[in-house]
Amino acid sequence: METDTTQDKITIEPAGRAVNVTFNGAILASTEEALRLKEEGHEPVYYIPRHRVEMAFLYPTEKRTTCPLKGEARYWNISAEGMAAENAVWSYEEPYDGVSKIAGHIAFDKRYVTIDDGVGGQDIVPGRDVE
Repeated sequence: METDTTQDKITIEPAGRAVNVTFNGAILASTEEALRLKEEGHEPVYYIPRHRVEMAFLYPTEKRTTCPLKGEARYWNISAEGMAAENAVWSYEEPYDGVSKIAGHIAFDKRYVTIDDGVGGQDIVPGRDVE
């Protein structure tokens, strides 16, 4: 069930630029179709359409979490180029109505991957909100 304040706390918009995700040199995703989700109190997160993600590098886990604003998330591990990261990728398969745009999209934990959005040649890093 969606809360009444979802639209006040979360905004979702097209990224408006190419977004590339890599892990240990392997390209996990590359797209100009990314969505940028901004949630009050959190760093912005890029959500990549599933058809633009190299799912061969991802392995489903049993982990599930519930966000009161987005719904239930499922997780994947990453395995590429001899390295791995546990529960580093997630998706809201059936997000609440207020955030339904992220259905069919996948997000990556910035602690484990490099996310390059082409802004100043820098990666998205905690503490920097790029407009």
